[in-house]
Amino acid sequence: MKQVKHIFILLCTVSIAFAQNKEAEQIKQESNRFTYKANQALKENSFSDAEAEYRKAISKDGENAAAKYNLGNAYYTNESYTEAFKRYKQASEVALTKAEKHSAYHNMGNIFMKNKEYEKAVAAYKNALRNNPTDDETRYNLALAKDMLEKNPPKDDQDKEDKDKKDQKKEDEDKKDNEDKKDNKDKNKDEGDKEKDKGGKDDKDKDGEGDKEKEKNKKDNKNDTENADQKDDKKQQQQPKPNQLSPQQIKSLLQAMNNAEKKTQDKLNEKKGKAIKVKAEKDW
Repeated sequence: MKQVKHIFILLCTVSIAFAQNKEAEQIKQESNRFTYKANQALKENSFSDAEAEYRKAISKDGENAAAKYNLGNAYYTNESYTEAFKRYKQASEVALTKAEKHSAYHNMGNIFMKNKEYEKAVAAYKNALRNNPTDDETRYNLALAKDMLEKNPPKDDQDKEDKDKKDQKKEDEDKKDNEDKKDNKDKNKDEGDKEKDKGGKDDKDKDGEGDKEKEKNKKDNKNDTENADQKDDKKQQQQPKPNQLSPQQIKSLLQAMNNAEKKTQDKLNEKKGKAIKVKAEKDW
Protein backbone atom coordinates (compact mmCIF):
# COMPACT_ATOMS: atom_id res chain seq x y z
CA MET A 1 0.00 0.00 0.00
CA LYS A 2 2.80 2.38 0.94
CA GLN A 3 4.61 1.63 -2.31
CA VAL A 4 1.46 2.43 -4.30
CA LYS A 5 1.15 5.68 -2.34
CA HIS A 6 4.73 6.74 -3.21
CA ILE A 7 4.14 5.96 -6.88
CA PHE A 8 0.98 8.05 -6.82
CA ILE A 9 2.83 11.03 -5.29
CA LEU A 10 5.59 10.70 -7.83
CA LEU A 11 3.12 10.65 -10.70
CA CYS A 12 1.40 13.74 -9.33
CA THR A 13 4.72 15.57 -9.04
CA VAL A 14 5.68 14.67 -12.58
CA SER A 15 2.27 15.69 -13.83
CA ILE A 16 2.51 19.06 -12.08
CA ALA A 17 6.02 19.67 -13.40
CA PHE A 18 4.89 18.68 -16.88
CA ALA A 19 1.92 21.00 -16.64
CA GLN A 20 4.13 23.84 -15.37
CA ASN A 21 6.66 23.29 -18.10
CA LYS A 22 3.87 23.21 -20.65
CA GLU A 23 2.47 26.43 -19.25
CA ALA A 24 5.92 28.08 -19.25
CA GLU A 25 6.44 26.93 -22.79
CA GLN A 26 3.12 28.37 -23.81
CA ILE A 27 4.06 31.67 -22.11
CA LYS A 28 7.34 31.78 -23.97
CA GLN A 29 5.63 31.02 -27.23
CA GLU A 30 3.09 33.79 -26.70
CA SER A 31 5.87 36.21 -25.74
CA ASN A 32 7.81 35.23 -28.85
CA ARG A 33 4.73 35.84 -31.01
CA PHE A 34 4.47 39.38 -29.59
CA THR A 35 8.15 39.87 -30.24
CA TYR A 36 7.73 38.73 -33.85
CA LYS A 37 4.86 41.15 -34.41
CA ALA A 38 6.93 43.97 -32.91
CA ASN A 39 9.84 43.16 -35.23
CA GLN A 40 7.51 43.28 -38.20
CA ALA A 41 6.06 46.62 -37.10
CA LEU A 42 9.57 47.96 -36.68
CA LYS A 43 10.48 46.92 -40.21
CA GLU A 44 7.43 48.83 -41.42
CA ASN A 45 8.71 51.90 -39.49
CA SER A 46 5.74 51.75 -37.15
CA PHE A 47 7.49 52.63 -33.91
CA SER A 48 4.35 52.92 -31.79
CA ASP A 49 3.05 49.50 -32.87
CA ALA A 50 6.48 47.96 -32.34
CA GLU A 51 6.80 49.50 -28.86
CA ALA A 52 3.35 48.18 -27.89
CA GLU A 53 4.08 44.62 -29.06
CA TYR A 54 7.50 44.56 -27.33
CA ARG A 55 5.88 45.65 -24.09
CA LYS A 56 3.35 42.83 -24.38
CA ALA A 57 6.15 40.35 -24.98
CA ILE A 58 8.11 41.56 -21.93
CA SER A 59 5.00 41.62 -19.78
CA LYS A 60 4.22 38.03 -20.79
CA ASP A 61 7.76 36.79 -20.21
CA GLY A 62 10.13 38.88 -18.11
CA GLU A 63 13.07 36.76 -19.25
CA ASN A 64 12.55 37.54 -22.94
CA ALA A 65 16.00 39.06 -23.57
CA ALA A 66 15.34 39.49 -27.31
CA ALA A 67 12.22 41.61 -26.72
CA LYS A 68 14.07 43.85 -24.25
CA TYR A 69 17.10 44.19 -26.50
CA ASN A 70 15.01 44.90 -29.64
CA LEU A 71 12.92 47.47 -27.76
CA GLY A 72 16.18 49.10 -26.69
CA ASN A 73 17.20 49.29 -30.37
CA ALA A 74 13.86 50.87 -31.20
CA TYR A 75 14.35 53.55 -28.53
CA TYR A 76 17.97 54.06 -29.66
CA THR A 77 16.83 54.64 -33.27
CA ASN A 78 14.22 57.06 -31.98
CA GLU A 79 16.99 58.83 -29.96
CA SER A 80 15.31 57.98 -26.66
CA TYR A 81 18.64 57.04 -25.11
CA THR A 82 17.51 56.87 -21.48
CA GLU A 83 14.79 54.31 -22.29
CA ALA A 84 17.15 52.49 -24.64
CA PHE A 85 19.79 52.15 -21.90
CA LYS A 86 17.18 50.83 -19.49
CA ARG A 87 16.14 48.07 -21.93
CA TYR A 88 19.76 47.16 -22.82
CA LYS A 89 20.55 46.79 -19.15
CA GLN A 90 17.52 44.55 -18.60
CA ALA A 91 18.58 42.45 -21.58
CA SER A 92 22.12 42.01 -20.21
CA GLU A 93 20.69 40.76 -16.89
CA VAL A 94 18.51 38.02 -18.42
CA ALA A 95 20.58 37.10 -21.47
CA LEU A 96 21.46 33.42 -21.60
CA THR A 97 24.18 33.55 -24.23
CA LYS A 98 27.43 35.48 -24.47
CA ALA A 99 26.41 36.82 -27.85
CA GLU A 100 23.33 38.44 -26.33
CA LYS A 101 25.34 39.87 -23.42
CA HIS A 102 28.00 41.18 -25.80
CA SER A 103 25.42 43.05 -27.90
CA ALA A 104 23.73 44.56 -24.86
CA TYR A 105 27.00 45.84 -23.31
CA HIS A 106 28.24 47.14 -26.65
CA ASN A 107 25.11 49.24 -27.15
CA MET A 108 25.24 50.50 -23.54
CA GLY A 109 28.78 51.67 -24.32
CA ASN A 110 27.45 53.55 -27.35
CA ILE A 111 24.89 55.38 -25.20
CA PHE A 112 27.58 56.33 -22.67
CA MET A 113 29.67 57.72 -25.54
CA LYS A 114 26.74 59.85 -26.75
CA ASN A 115 26.29 61.17 -23.19
CA LYS A 116 30.07 61.85 -23.00
CA GLU A 117 30.35 59.48 -20.02
CA TYR A 118 33.62 58.09 -21.30
CA GLU A 119 34.65 56.29 -18.13
CA LYS A 120 31.39 54.28 -18.11
CA ALA A 121 31.73 53.68 -21.85
CA VAL A 122 35.16 52.11 -21.32
CA ALA A 123 33.72 49.78 -18.66
CA ALA A 124 30.78 48.78 -20.91
CA TYR A 125 32.99 48.00 -23.91
CA LYS A 126 35.29 45.95 -21.72
CA ASN A 127 32.30 43.88 -20.55
CA ALA A 128 31.27 43.43 -24.18
CA LEU A 129 34.76 42.16 -25.11
CA ARG A 130 34.72 39.72 -22.19
CA ASN A 131 31.75 38.06 -23.89
CA ASN A 132 33.17 38.37 -27.42
CA PRO A 133 36.89 39.19 -27.53
CA THR A 134 37.01 38.95 -31.35
CA ASP A 135 34.63 41.81 -32.13
CA ASP A 136 36.70 44.47 -33.93
CA GLU A 137 33.99 47.10 -33.73
CA THR A 138 33.83 46.84 -29.93
CA ARG A 139 37.62 46.94 -29.74
CA TYR A 140 37.70 50.08 -31.88
CA ASN A 141 35.01 51.74 -29.75
CA LEU A 142 36.96 50.86 -26.62
CA ALA A 143 40.11 52.51 -27.97
CA LEU A 144 38.11 55.61 -28.91
CA ALA A 145 36.48 55.73 -25.46
CA LYS A 146 39.89 55.52 -23.77
CA ASP A 147 41.23 58.34 -25.92
CA MET A 148 38.23 60.54 -25.13
CA LEU A 149 38.53 59.71 -21.44
CA GLU A 150 42.16 60.78 -21.41
CA LYS A 151 41.26 64.06 -23.10
CA ASN A 152 38.16 64.59 -20.98
CA PRO A 153 38.72 63.19 -17.47
CA PRO A 154 35.68 62.91 -15.16
CA LYS A 155 34.77 66.05 -13.25
CA ASP A 156 35.63 64.43 -9.95
CA ASP A 157 39.08 63.53 -11.25
CA GLN A 158 39.49 67.01 -12.69
CA ASP A 159 38.42 68.55 -9.37
CA LYS A 160 40.86 66.27 -7.58
CA GLU A 161 43.62 67.23 -10.01
CA ASP A 162 42.82 70.93 -9.58
CA LYS A 163 42.76 70.48 -5.81
CA ASP A 164 46.10 68.67 -5.90
CA LYS A 165 47.58 71.49 -7.98
CA LYS A 166 46.13 74.06 -5.62
CA ASP A 167 47.43 72.20 -2.57
CA GLN A 168 50.86 71.85 -4.20
CA LYS A 169 50.90 75.56 -5.02
CA LYS A 170 49.94 76.42 -1.44
CA GLU A 171 52.59 74.04 -0.13
CA ASP A 172 55.21 75.70 -2.36
CA GLU A 173 54.09 79.16 -1.22
CA ASP A 174 54.18 78.13 2.45
CA LYS A 175 57.63 76.62 1.92
CA LYS A 176 58.83 79.83 0.27
CA ASP A 177 57.30 81.94 3.07
CA ASN A 178 59.05 79.79 5.68
CA GLU A 179 62.34 80.14 3.82
CA ASP A 180 61.86 83.92 3.59
CA LYS A 181 61.03 84.08 7.30
CA LYS A 182 64.12 82.03 8.09
CA ASP A 183 66.27 84.26 5.88
CA ASN A 184 64.83 87.38 7.54
CA LYS A 185 65.38 85.85 10.96
CA ASP A 186 69.00 85.04 10.11
CA LYS A 187 69.43 88.51 8.62
CA ASN A 188 67.96 90.16 11.70
CA LYS A 189 70.19 88.01 13.87
CA ASP A 190 73.25 89.05 11.86
CA GLU A 191 72.21 92.68 12.06
CA GLY A 192 71.61 92.27 15.78
CA ASP A 193 75.07 90.79 16.21
CA LYS A 194 76.56 93.63 14.15
CA GLU A 195 74.62 96.15 16.19
CA LYS A 196 75.81 94.46 19.36
CA ASP A 197 79.39 94.52 18.10
CA LYS A 198 78.93 98.13 17.07
CA GLY A 199 77.46 98.90 20.48
CA GLY A 200 80.44 97.28 22.14
CA LYS A 201 82.77 99.21 19.89
CA ASP A 202 80.87 102.42 20.61
CA ASP A 203 81.09 101.71 24.32
CA LYS A 204 84.78 101.03 23.89
CA ASP A 205 85.21 104.20 21.87
CA LYS A 206 83.12 105.99 24.43
CA ASP A 207 85.32 104.65 27.19
CA GLY A 208 88.38 105.68 25.18
CA GLU A 209 86.94 109.11 24.62
CA GLY A 210 86.11 109.25 28.31
CA ASP A 211 89.69 108.39 29.16
CA LYS A 212 90.89 111.04 26.70
CA GLU A 213 88.48 113.51 28.22
CA LYS A 214 89.74 112.66 31.68
CA GLU A 215 93.33 112.99 30.47
CA LYS A 216 92.51 116.33 28.85
CA ASN A 217 90.77 117.55 32.00
CA LYS A 218 93.75 116.42 34.01
CA LYS A 219 96.10 118.23 31.64
CA ASP A 220 93.91 121.33 31.69
CA ASN A 221 93.84 121.21 35.46
CA LYS A 222 97.63 120.93 35.46
CA ASN A 223 97.91 123.86 33.06
CA ASP A 224 95.49 125.84 35.18
CA THR A 225 97.60 125.05 38.19
CA GLU A 226 100.80 126.07 36.39
CA ASN A 227 99.18 129.27 35.09
CA ALA A 228 97.96 130.05 38.56
CA ASP A 229 101.48 129.51 39.86
CA GLN A 230 102.91 131.75 37.13
CA LYS A 231 100.34 134.46 37.94
CA ASP A 232 101.27 134.21 41.58
CA ASP A 233 104.96 134.48 40.70
CA LYS A 234 104.34 137.50 38.47
CA LYS A 235 102.23 139.09 41.13
CA GLN A 236 104.94 138.46 43.63
CA GLN A 237 107.50 140.04 41.24
CA GLN A 238 105.37 143.17 40.83
CA GLN A 239 105.00 143.60 44.57
CA PRO A 240 107.86 145.71 46.23
CA LYS A 241 110.41 143.78 48.17
CA PRO A 242 111.03 144.68 51.80
CA ASN A 243 114.19 146.97 51.13
CA GLN A 244 113.04 148.40 47.78
CA LEU A 245 112.21 152.21 47.24
CA SER A 246 108.64 153.16 46.78
CA PRO A 247 107.53 154.84 43.54
CA GLN A 248 107.28 158.28 45.26
CA GLN A 249 110.76 157.97 46.56
CA ILE A 250 112.08 157.06 43.12
CA LYS A 251 110.25 160.08 41.59
CA SER A 252 111.78 162.46 44.11
CA LEU A 253 115.18 160.96 43.49
CA LEU A 254 114.88 161.34 39.70
CA GLN A 255 113.74 164.96 40.07
CA ALA A 256 116.74 165.73 42.21
CA MET A 257 119.01 164.11 39.64
CA ASN A 258 117.48 166.17 36.88
CA ASN A 259 117.95 169.39 38.79
CA ALA A 260 121.59 168.54 39.38
CA GLU A 261 122.09 167.65 35.73
CA LYS A 262 120.50 170.96 34.67
CA LYS A 263 122.82 172.94 36.83
CA THR A 264 125.80 171.16 35.38
CA GLN A 265 124.57 171.85 31.83
CA ASP A 266 124.06 175.51 32.57
CA LYS A 267 127.64 175.82 33.72
CA LEU A 268 128.91 174.17 30.53
CA ASN A 269 126.87 176.45 28.36
CA GLU A 270 128.28 179.52 30.15
CA LYS A 271 131.86 178.42 29.37
CA LYS A 272 131.10 177.87 25.64
CA GLY A 273 129.84 181.42 25.30
CA LYS A 274 133.30 182.88 25.99
CA ALA A 275 135.17 180.96 23.25
CA ILE A 276 136.34 182.45 19.70
CA LYS A 277 133.92 181.90 16.95
CA VAL A 278 135.42 180.75 13.53
CA LYS A 279 133.90 180.95 10.01
CA ALA A 280 132.82 177.95 8.38
CA GLU A 281 134.45 176.82 5.12
CA LYS A 282 132.51 177.13 1.83
CA ASP A 283 131.49 174.32 -0.03
CA TRP A 284 132.35 174.21 -3.86
